[in-house]
Amino acid sequence: MAEIAIVGGGPSGAMCGEQLARAGHKVALFDEHLAWEKPCGGGLTHKAIQCFPFLLDNTYPKKLVHSVDLISSDEQHATLEMPHPIVIYSRTVLNGMLLDRAREAGCNVQRSHVMSVDTATTKPRYCVEGDWHEADFLVLAAGARNQLLPETRALQRDELEMTQGYFVPQTADAITIKFLPHFEGYIWSFPRCDHLSVGICGSMASHTSTELRAHLQTFVEKQEISTEGAKFYSHVLPSPQERTLSQRNVVGKNWALIGDAAAWVDPLTGEGLFYAMRSGELLGRSLAEGCPEKYPAWVKAAFSTELEFAARIVRRFYRGSFLGSAVTTRMVQFMRRSPVFRQLMGDLFSGTQDYSSLKRRLWGHLGITVSEFISSVLNLDRPAARVPRTGTAGD
Repeated sequence: MAEIAIVGGGPSGAMCGEQLARAGHKVALFDEHLAWEKPCGGGLTHKAIQCFPFLLDNTYPKKLVHSVDLISSDEQHATLEMPHPIVIYSRTVLNGMLLDRAREAGCNVQRSHVMSVDTATTKPRYCVEGDWHEADFLVLAAGARNQLLPETRALQRDELEMTQGYFVPQTADAITIKFLPHFEGYIWSFPRCDHLSVGICGSMASHTSTELRAHLQTFVEKQEISTEGAKFYSHVLPSPQERTLSQRNVVGKNWALIGDAAAWVDPLTGEGLFYAMRSGELLGRSLAEGCPEKYPAWVKAAFSTELEFAARIVRRFYRGSFLGSAVTTRMVQFMRRSPVFRQLMGDLFSGTQDYSSLKRRLWGHLGITVSEFISSVLNLDRPAARVPRTGTAGD
């Protein structure tokens, strides 16, 4: 039985703690906040529900949303009906549920602040409220701005995005996504059980806090969303570059990073909850099997290759143009005109379609203009024309 210390009680830390405790290890999880709100949608797509069925099969309050309204920068609208719903939680509820599962598995959850760590010796040490303790392994799950980073580097400004948002005391039935001109990010409105999470995310390297706040204010006024009585929040999240995902060290001899601390976030959509939970699960499993060195390869096989692909196309998606208009505007237009393209986008949003297999779905299923559009965004080559073969029926 190993002693494992986990710094951070968000979805990744809680999932890792549950995995390790169920495997019989002695696990202590430290977080100064535990379950708390943050400005994000709080949505979980179909791939998350498939991987973790308990996210749907439970009594905790949640909202199932089947439609998304997308608004281009010039106010054109298109509605997606998704084949599988997005399950939306308040982050306080979701984090609380995952921490409850960790406790029930035997994890010792403590509301405490880890001030420093030391991994230079065989057994890592960590300082909690001024007192030093020792463990067999240290899991760092303290978010994107975490500075407890042994043997690796902190995320740089161009690898981070700022989020700002309101928790508005009203409800809705559909998600709204609003794109902006020449803006690397988007505005969202996600309906939760008893409030809306309305916010904006944008690259810290490209946009200022004042700019984000102004765009958000314009949106809520145009959508007639009253912010009276609403709570305002801001937070920093990873928005990884390709180099972040392929080169940054996330595991050492006695420590590892998971969740936002490892920058496991889709830089195109901002989706992070699934990757946080999945990375916590994978690290927990590798530690339970006594082989933490397998963790990076398991993550790569599970999802980081997809995230690298997203990182390669994110700037083209938000800043690029196609036939004289912004990519995001053309996307909304094609969704309005093409039922097949609209279905494809519904699958992407609901999590049933990944990036890497899009090419197989393009040619022959969509019109030539739409196929050229997607290929230009994803930087895909059109497949060569097939040349008929001659031969016998048995060839």
